[in-house]
This record gives sequence, C-alpha cells and structure tokens, in this order.
Amino acid sequence: MRDHDQLKNSLLDLGQLVKEHALEAVAERAKHRGQAAPEFYEGYVLGLHRIVSLMPQQALAFGIDLTTLRLDGIKPDCDLV
Repeated sequence: MRDHDQLKNSLLDLGQLVKEHALEAVAERAKHRGQAAPEFYEGYVLGLHRIVSLMPQQALAFGIDLTTLRLDGIKPDCDLV
C-alpha cells in the first residue's frame, strides 16, 4: 500500500508542478518577445504544451479525473499557445 501512496503523491505533485512551469514559461516567453533568441522560449513552451496535453490524455485512458492530477483549470490549446 505504501508504494501506491507514494505513486499517488508523486502524480499529485507532478501535475501541479508541470502546470505551474507551463504557465510560467508562457509568461517568460511574453517578456522576451522581440529580443534575441525567442526560439528558445517558443520551444520551451511547445515542449510543456506537449506534456500538459499528454497527461490528460493518459488520465482519460486510465479513468483518472484531472482534478486528481491537479491539471484541471488549464487548457493547453488556449493557455499555452
């Protein structure tokens, strides 16, 4: 049972952290528009977009509610473009 609790807690933290990093990356990208090397920020946001898109797909496949993973309230195709 201990392993199950560790896995659950890990996924709870992971979902929240990924969401936070993704939204921070969007804000950072916006701050650097028009400056040198914007490709870095664009690529960073795109990578996080992919992760934030994949996690809900996996949750759906396994019957896990997005609130359980703390991924509710973020829409990758709206919030991370």
